[in-house]
Amino acid sequence: MNIKKRDLVVGLALMLLLLVLPAVVGESRYLLSVLMNCMGLSVIAFGVWLTFTIGRINICQAGFALIGGYATAIFLSRFGLSYWLALPLSALVAALIGMLIGSFILKLKGIYFSMLTISLTEAIRLAFLNGGDWTQGSKGITGLPQPFGDSAIGLYYLALALLVLGFALTWRIHYSRIGRIFRAMRLNEDLAESFGTHVWRYRVMAFAVACGLGGLGGAYFAVFTQSIYPQSFSVEHSIYYMLFCFLGGLEFVSGAIVGAFALTILFELLSEFQQYQTLIYGMLMIVVILLLPNGLIALNFQRNKEAKA
Repeated sequence: MNIKKRDLVVGLALMLLLLVLPAVVGESRYLLSVLMNCMGLSVIAFGVWLTFTIGRINICQAGFALIGGYATAIFLSRFGLSYWLALPLSALVAALIGMLIGSFILKLKGIYFSMLTISLTEAIRLAFLNGGDWTQGSKGITGLPQPFGDSAIGLYYLALALLVLGFALTWRIHYSRIGRIFRAMRLNEDLAESFGTHVWRYRVMAFAVACGLGGLGGAYFAVFTQSIYPQSFSVEHSIYYMLFCFLGGLEFVSGAIVGAFALTILFELLSEFQQYQTLIYGMLMIVVILLLPNGLIALNFQRNKEAKA
């Protein structure tokens, strides 16, 4: 099975499993909440994965999730918009801001770009912290209405629908002509440009879509938690989104889903260890990345290829 087929099979299998899981876990709000959290994080992580395809390490995805969350909160609380209108508008706002910022910062490469995105996340957080009446400062915006009332099942299937949308969009881009251009840029931007590729335009396009996915996930979490605070998304969260992609596999779109579910569920299982939770989590992450540099989905994939050769 080649990479493309394995990617599609893994993604579809996971989403079909998620479709029927509520019938298995029943009315357990805790289990449903964990699964909803995993799906929302996967949507945001798709944006980080997409940025990797153009050869950039994106550590500002949490900032754009924060933009999406605050945009939704303001649309709902200030303008009284329907959530179904606020959701796409919030993703669009994040994408447009990402396009504007990306047109400047994407000229940088390597560690310079990564360090700038860390600063950008903090700058966005501070902007909302000092946003006055519009953002309510450190108190954040609370009491946001949920589109399904108290129905956890409704929110669950909304998260699943956003997961399907995020996967379909990212998968379609990656395996299209645009995706091939992105991969060529990651390997050698100068060579790609010498063949007539407008590198700057495609870089900004990829970053805008990535930021839009971050905003979409942030908009979901705003109603999932019924609140948004400046500390809801931070640099630490951006690093987690990167780890999701590394663990799942950077060669597979579905790697963002696998990594998000594996690490989030692992973190929940380690909650019993309380003060040692983060330490154990970090040590396990180092071991996994060292032993599986190509991600969980690539497990046995390289071995099978060598056996066939």
